[in-house]
Formats: sequence, C-alpha cells, structure tokens
Amino acid sequence: MNPLNPDGQHAPYVIAVCHQKGGVAKTTTVSVLATIFAMEGHPALAVDLDPTGNLTASFGLNTVKARRSAADILLGNAPLTSVCTSTQLEGLDVIPSNLELSTVSRFLPRRPHYEYLLRISLAQPGPAGYEFILLDCPPSVAPLTTAALTAANLAIIPIQCEYYSLQALDTMFKTINHVRSTTNPGLCFRLLVVMYDQRGSLHTRVLELLRGRYAGALFDTVIGFDSKLRESQLAGIPIPLFATRSRATQQYQTLARELYAYVEKQTLPESA
Repeated sequence: MNPLNPDGQHAPYVIAVCHQKGGVAKTTTVSVLATIFAMEGHPALAVDLDPTGNLTASFGLNTVKARRSAADILLGNAPLTSVCTSTQLEGLDVIPSNLELSTVSRFLPRRPHYEYLLRISLAQPGPAGYEFILLDCPPSVAPLTTAALTAANLAIIPIQCEYYSLQALDTMFKTINHVRSTTNPGLCFRLLVVMYDQRGSLHTRVLELLRGRYAGALFDTVIGFDSKLRESQLAGIPIPLFATRSRATQQYQTLARELYAYVEKQTLPESA
C-alpha cells in the first residue's frame, strides 16, 4: 500500500491533520483513524504536536507524567523508539505531548532548517514497522504545523459547513502552497467535512458548494455529529473501542477505506 523508500523498504505514510481554527475535530480524526488503522492490521503511530495534549489524553495518557514527548523528537534529543508510548491496542503507539512542547514551538525557528527536523526523526528506522504516522497539529500555522507539513505525504484539513471554518481555508491553502514551494513539493491535501448536521438546510447547501468548488480535493466521506464522541473523550478511549457500532465509528471506518484506496493510487491532486 505504501510508497517504497530508495532502499526498497516500505516507508510509513505520513498524514498531518491541520487547520488554523480550533474545535474542528483534528484530534478526534487523528485518534480515531489511528485506532481503526491498528484494528484493521495497519500499525500506526499518532504524534501529538499540540501543547494542549488533547490527543495524548484521548488515549488515556497523562501529559504531566510524560517524561519525553514530541519536543524531544523535534529537537533531536531522543530517537523515535525511545519516545513512543504503547497504548491498550496492539499496533498503535503514541508520541505524547507535554509542557515542553509549548516552549519548543517558540524557539524552534531559531534552529537551522527547523522545518526538516520532524521529517528526519520520523524517517529513522524503528522496530514497530508502522504503516501510518498521523500528526495532530496545533490550531495555528505556526512552526510546529510547518514542520508537520514538511514531513507529511498528505494533509487532511477538517472543515465544518460554517462560515468561520471556511474563511480560514485561504490561510491553510497559502501555508500548504508555501510548504510545497520551499520544503515539500510532493505534499498533497484533502478536505474532510466534519460535524455535519443534516437536519437543517445550511450544512446541506454549504456541502454542495464545497463539492462543486473542491471536487478534486474533497473526501467523499462526511463525518456527522455523534454524542458518543464526547463520551469516549471523557473516558479516554477512542470511539472505535468505546462504541464500536456508533455512527462516528462507521463513518471513520468508511474514511479509512477511502484513505487506503487513495494511498494505494498515490494520486496527486492537480486541482489542489
């Protein structure tokens, strides 16, 4: 499924989930997809690049107790394998966040070629044989997001069918184009509609607008509202393990199948 490295070894497919707006299900998308990948036999690594540590908490891990974090990876202080933390699910590991990541985000640009540090760290060989690495970016286009996009094969941008979420797309597109022109020319992106409410007409109209405008860069899968998502977050258990038959689990499973097909084809979005 995954592209080959020059030495003939399978490379993990790296997905950065990003948006400068908060509250658009970035962390949920990373935790649920990583869980589904692992459950379906595709070992995955989830990397928490947000200083708030919500992704870390979503797997029931404590950011305060995390001695090492994504900060060590970005600064090159520790190899990938020494920072990975196992979860309750076989085939799924996490690189947690802690308070040090907030400091790193401020001082990272002072390091020469900081944009490549995460890519270099993730390219280190590891025993786990990950097929997917998912990066949970902070709600900004700050250096941490730039480093994530430089390391990624694909950027997933979750969006709501609402004005403020759509308004922020221009900034994300400018950021992606900047990364393409400077550090990662092969970066692709796809838009993912989340928190979709089909009960009213507004979301329906906006979705049709998105499908017309971004047909070549929009996932077919749409993620709707599901109260079970909040319950799973409170429990610190990803929803595919917390509520296996929930609507959100089924929708993200459909998204995972769409991603498998996309990765296998390795298509570049010409319209993106």
